[in-house]
Parts: sequence; C-alpha cells; structure tokens
Amino acid sequence: MYKQTLTLLLLLPFQFLFAQKSSLNKFPKGYTPEEVGKLIAYRFVDAKHALHAGKWISYPETFYWNGALKFASLTDDAVLLDLLEKKFQPLFTTEKALLPVKNHVDLNMFGSLPLELYQITKNRKYLELGLPYADTQWEVPATANAKERSWAEDGLSWQTRLWIDDMYMITIVQSQAYKVTKDVNYIDRAAKEMVLYLDKLQRPNGLFYHAPDVPFYWGRGNGWMAAGMAELLRSLPRDNKYRPRIMQGYQAMMESLKAHQAPGGLWNQLIDEKDSWAETSGSAMFTYALITGVKQKWLNAKAYAPVARKAWMALVPYVDKKGAVAEVCVGTNKKNDKQYYYDRPRRTGDYHGQAPYLWCVAALLEK
Repeated sequence: MYKQTLTLLLLLPFQFLFAQKSSLNKFPKGYTPEEVGKLIAYRFVDAKHALHAGKWISYPETFYWNGALKFASLTDDAVLLDLLEKKFQPLFTTEKALLPVKNHVDLNMFGSLPLELYQITKNRKYLELGLPYADTQWEVPATANAKERSWAEDGLSWQTRLWIDDMYMITIVQSQAYKVTKDVNYIDRAAKEMVLYLDKLQRPNGLFYHAPDVPFYWGRGNGWMAAGMAELLRSLPRDNKYRPRIMQGYQAMMESLKAHQAPGGLWNQLIDEKDSWAETSGSAMFTYALITGVKQKWLNAKAYAPVARKAWMALVPYVDKKGAVAEVCVGTNKKNDKQYYYDRPRRTGDYHGQAPYLWCVAALLEK
C-alpha cells in the first residue's frame, strides 16, 4: 500500500504537467479565448466592408461577422451584439444593393449570416432574408449550363465545382437552414454533397487536392474542408446514412494533420512542404476542427488535445494589439502551379484570417 501511494505521489506532478499541456480549458493570461475573442470581434464593429467583385458582401466578411456574433452570444456580451446587429441594419435599407446575388457558391453562403442572427434574436426578418440563399443553391436557374444541370440531376447543388473551398460555403448555409427549420432536406443534401467531395478530392493520406486538376495540398483550402466537416458533423443526425463516411473522412484528415503539424505548432501554406511558410488562416481552421473533434469525442483527447492546444498557443502571438491577425494568405484562385501557392502574398488583418480565429474562440468557449 505504501509503495502504491508513493508511486502515485511521484506520478502526480507528471500528470499535472500533462494536463496543463493538453488542457483546452485553462490558458495563461493573454491566451484565453475571452481575451483573444474580444480583441478580434470588437475590431469588426468599425471595420469596412470587404466586397466581392467590388459589389456585394464577401464570404470572408460574412464569416468574420458570423464569428463575432457567435462570440457575443457565448459571452453574453449584449453591447457587442447590439453593435453587430446595428451594423447589419443598413443592408435592409441604404446598403441593400450590397446583398449578394444568389448565383454562386461564394455568394449564396451569405445566407448563413442572417440565419445566425435569427438564431440569436428570433427576429423573422433575418429568417426570411437568409433561407432563400440556402434554397437557391439547389434551385437550378434558367441560365444554368449543361454541367450545372447535370449536377442537379444527381441531386447535388448546381453550384458544385469540386473546389475544396466549397465544402464550407455550401455546408454552412445548409446547416444553418437545417438548424432554424428542422427540415432534414437541408442537412441531407449538404451531407450528400460532402460525400461527393470526399470521394473525388481526398487522397489516401487524408489530405485534399485543391481541385481535381490542381494536385497540391493548399493550407486554407484544406482548412475549409476540415471546418466544413466539423460543422456538418455537429448538425448531422446520428442516423444519417452519410454520417459514417463523413466521419471516416474527417478522422483520416485529422490524423494526417497531426502528423504534419510543424514544430512551432502551425501548418504550412502547402501542408506537406517543409520549406513553405507557416500560414495562420488555414492553421486556425485546422485548430477549430481539432478542438471540436476533441470536445465532441470524435477524436481521442489524449492524442489530439495536445495538438489543438499547441496550435492555439502558436496562433495567438500572430494577433496584434488591435486584433489583426498576421501571416494570412490572400484570396486565392486555383492554379496548377506549385510555385503559385508559395508566392501568394500575405496580409495582416485580412478577413480570411480574422474569422477562423473566432471559430476557435467559440469552440474553446463552448461546453
């Protein structure tokens, strides 16, 4: 008995040390999700619009807005919520022309924003604005080409293009529509779409090509896929026939990301290229997917919580005192040229990076 007690006492410091290095609940000052979230979310209140083609609210702005709203809701920050809602009101009046048209995967995802506002406020005007963006992803327009019609005939979105970016754009608005209506058609069609992308783009190593004709493991592109699977699995009913396939794809990707995490804690612009630069937006998306997997018990906490914590601790120093995230790859079209990905410019405060940090914040704050 004495020996057992002594052994236990000797082990306690090591167990405590492991708990500190793997905990997703306790962080040192300056690294807590509350501090980081407040800094980044409040930055958005007075930020300028980031427009798609100079005309409409873009997807990076939409996701930044969504992330700030989620933070305000989780922290019961009524002041922030009020400021964010007031920022939206001109889109019903003087800025109505900035509402995206419903003809592209990067534009329809805007519907996720009013649907998030509806979940928080229960004001039906947000529901009525948001749902058509989800519906028209499957309503084939008269102007659709033969390829788009072919996708629709297979029960897929006519906006399908087999870029991995799509699997957040489509997933987020369909998942939000399912949450607010409880209509399983929304979540079923998102799941079917996800399986198509898994079958077409995921490689044996668990990572994803940017597109069938672009065989590179681009960081943020893979990030959209990681975050999209995590979002979908959170909403997908347990008995959904597509769930096992999506879970398999998700877990395979997380295993690969664990292996490719750089010593510093982040992931590179090209995930499998060690001489590529550490990129924050994709790294934050991976971190969100990992945190979510650990908390939802899709991943073994002992194996993956330390990976997620190491990544979060590495991400925070890239946020400056004004809440701007550095080392963010700019918006990136696809190109079958590896050097193209190496040479993409990097920015500080780019909305592509601001939003995923807030997703991580929300995942850390959620019970």
